[in-house]
Amino acid sequence: MHGDIDRILIPRQKIAQRVHELAALITADHTPPRLAGSAEVTIVPILTGAMVFCGDLIREIPIAMKIGLLTVSSYPGRSVSSQGVQVIQRQLENVRDRHVVLVDDILDSGNTLRMVVPLVQQMGAASVRTCVLLKKDRPAAREMAVDYVGFEIPDEFVVGYGLDFDNYYRNLPDIVTLKRDVLEARP
Repeated sequence: MHGDIDRILIPRQKIAQRVHELAALITADHTPPRLAGSAEVTIVPILTGAMVFCGDLIREIPIAMKIGLLTVSSYPGRSVSSQGVQVIQRQLENVRDRHVVLVDDILDSGNTLRMVVPLVQQMGAASVRTCVLLKKDRPAAREMAVDYVGFEIPDEFVVGYGLDFDNYYRNLPDIVTLKRDVLEARP
């Protein structure tokens, strides 16, 4: 697996530092007096890619919260570009009058957030904010407003820290690019 890595784009130490900073921003925005009314917070990772990021993030947020889950697919199998978004599973309690923070691994086409944000708004959330670990430097991503961004990266296919290729490499602690022959190989 490590022999498949072309280069480390973001090392684990930088990821840990930025996760800490994002958690501080989210905490500040969801603590009175900034938090409107008495609504509570629900953190919703968009699975499966955001599970590692969200796990680290919520351990840094010292406020009462609930967790909801959405499983969305846009990169099935060995795809290196989005194939369209679909919600596969939703384990989301009532979010009516709650402040929701959607947590996603990467913003590239923007299709996932364009679909999920209105879905959660229609469920009656008091507010919906978005947090992405990575935002690609491509037109669709640049046009999409996001509340919290970990890193802006070049328009490259990346894996590690929850991001995958054919459901592999999620367990790498760094965000990396893969060698071209790995991406071009067929099973």
